[in-house]
Amino acid sequence: MAGAATRERDLDNPSYQAYQVLRLGFTVAPILAGVDKFLHLLVDWTIYLPPFVNEISGGNGAALMMIVGIIEIVAGLGVFIKPRLFAYIVSAWLVVIIANLLLIPGYFDVALRDLGLAIGAFALARLSSVFDT
Repeated sequence: MAGAATRERDLDNPSYQAYQVLRLGFTVAPILAGVDKFLHLLVDWTIYLPPFVNEISGGNGAALMMIVGIIEIVAGLGVFIKPRLFAYIVSAWLVVIIANLLLIPGYFDVALRDLGLAIGAFALARLSSVFDT
């Protein structure tokens, strides 16, 4: 019986509340970050690229970050539509971002923040196995 109670999509259910908050956050944040890859209102995103990645991309880190922006927008929309799948994708994407940040001295604090986000996305994926049916 206890398992059935946790599946209730009721706003009084703390697990469902957590699921909805995480789903909203991991829908909105990637979309906003993705859009900003084009607008540069928050930051010049190319500073988060290690120099060798910029060289591999032909010295056009801005174009690479636009591709990243498109991926992030799609990921955010995916979390909204099918969180059970896309929350795992976002969590893995954040792990890739963390690996990238660890290659740049001075961005370890951002990598740590993104670790928290990756864990949150994983938690959303697990909650989605209950509520995204």
